[in-house]
Amino acid sequence: MARPDKAAAVTDVRERISGASATMLTEYRGLTVDQLAQLRAELRKSGAEYRVVKNTLTKIAVRDAGFDVPDELLTGPTAVAFCGDDPVAAAKALRAFARTHPALVVKGGILEGRFIDAGEAGRLADLASREELLSQVAGIMQAIIAQPARLALASLTKMARLMAALQSKRIAAGEADAPPSAEAQDTPDAAGAAAAVDQTPEPDSAEAVAATQAAADAGVNATPGETGPEGRAEDIGPTTE
Repeated sequence: MARPDKAAAVTDVRERISGASATMLTEYRGLTVDQLAQLRAELRKSGAEYRVVKNTLTKIAVRDAGFDVPDELLTGPTAVAFCGDDPVAAAKALRAFARTHPALVVKGGILEGRFIDAGEAGRLADLASREELLSQVAGIMQAIIAQPARLALASLTKMARLMAALQSKRIAAGEADAPPSAEAQDTPDAAGAAAAVDQTPEPDSAEAVAATQAAADAGVNATPGETGPEGRAEDIGPTTE
């Protein structure tokens, strides 16, 4: 490779390493071209870019970026995964692909300005991804929004149960009458009793009672023949001795 081209390639790798949230170094010996294309597609879904880079260029780019990576990690055919905003998603994608394609080996990488070995890279895949965290936060927010409605419903239910218990206690203590059952309200006897109450004549008024009493008194004090055609006593003339 000509010197200017080599310098440009090193600059490109260095900028990608510096701009990535994490950089994963992998060995792809034994993977076919189609399998590499499939791996690139899977990593692209997680926001990562997968590129095959010569070890000599990677060593210079890593050094120029200010990172320290053991030389033994940059031996054999090496491909670099430049992670986007979510390094956990890229680590998960690499591990999932390696399970079905054992030829892919994650050797280590750079995360948050420091070198991580293969074990730390594997543990990174065990963490929750950005998408999973956002989903969890959304679930928490929905629960917080729905909580007032659940509390209000629970308060109404609790109040109704409390009032029912208080009414039952008063009935048991004789302080209140038990409500009539639906069967008792619909029986013919109850209907007949209601009709009998409606047909009971109203008691006489005070004026009617007084008039009846006056007529009775007049009938007792008067003698036969002493009442006129209108029912009043006639005048009696003087008697002769």
